[in-house]
Amino acid sequence: LGDLEAIVAAQAPELQSQRKQLEIQKAQIDALILPTQDLSMRRGRGGALPDQAVQATSGPAPQSDPPMPTETVGEPPQQEDNAAEVAAAPQEQGVLTPAGQLVLDPIFDYTQSATDRLVFRGFELIPGIQVGLIEASKARRESIAPTMALGYGLTNRLEIEVRVPYMHRYDRIQVAQQRDQGIVRNLSLKENAIGDVEVALRYQLNHPKGGQDPIFIGSLRAKSDTGKGPFDIGYDEFGVATGLATGSGFWGVQPGLSFLLPSDPVVIFGGVSYLWHIGRDINRTVGGAFVGHVDPGDSMSGNIGFGFALNPRFSFSLGYRQSYIRATRTEIGDIT
Repeated sequence: LGDLEAIVAAQAPELQSQRKQLEIQKAQIDALILPTQDLSMRRGRGGALPDQAVQATSGPAPQSDPPMPTETVGEPPQQEDNAAEVAAAPQEQGVLTPAGQLVLDPIFDYTQSATDRLVFRGFELIPGIQVGLIEASKARRESIAPTMALGYGLTNRLEIEVRVPYMHRYDRIQVAQQRDQGIVRNLSLKENAIGDVEVALRYQLNHPKGGQDPIFIGSLRAKSDTGKGPFDIGYDEFGVATGLATGSGFWGVQPGLSFLLPSDPVVIFGGVSYLWHIGRDINRTVGGAFVGHVDPGDSMSGNIGFGFALNPRFSFSLGYRQSYIRATRTEIGDIT
């Protein structure tokens, strides 16, 4: 018991000191009044005591808190434009070139096709007995078409584009014909020449106010006949081509309307267009037949799809295009 009394007596001054500290801290809490306008700045991070309370505490003065950010919590910063969002759209559907800027777009296309055809021109007397021409052909065609597209922004909402393709074609054709006697020919054709040069104008019809608003673009494209057309190459007496075409041989004009709907990180795109082919007089004999005026069929097409941007440097797009091509009208001799 004597030892316990000695211990309590020894701790009495320390207990008295702690009691005084508790009374001082209670007075500080009672005197603490935070202004209403400061609550939003101190919420979640504590706050410094008023000056008179700080002076009454013992020990070093508390450090001031770092300044709070000025942005509103929960609202992303507004984007200046949505050019980055629609970067995943195909080139012909993308946003326009800014005013005064020149864009060079190299394009490389490789196409390989195979065609096996059996044609009978004549009539059948009875099953198994035929009178006329039988022709069988096997064709393997390859083409390489590097294209340089040059775009220039006339204004922020109007651009002009020029495309110049160069065609490398290589065809291997085997033709078997049965007339008075059987004829088998193997043809190997090559051609390197410029294709049909195109010029296009695109105009942005509206100015979206937000990053998720749709963008509408009107376009007008003109295709020339600078390439070799199918009636500009040679033919033999049987109407078989002895050269290869690098163009359609006809002028074409194509107005169109497309839209872009950004929905970060996806952009939805689509459009409609009408291609008008301008007919012309050929006035040439091909395979023993005189070809007069030829009017290639016009075509109407529509497309829809989406582009997905994984990051600012890599994206892919997926879409569907449907085209309806009208019939071609050709004058051969006295008939159409």
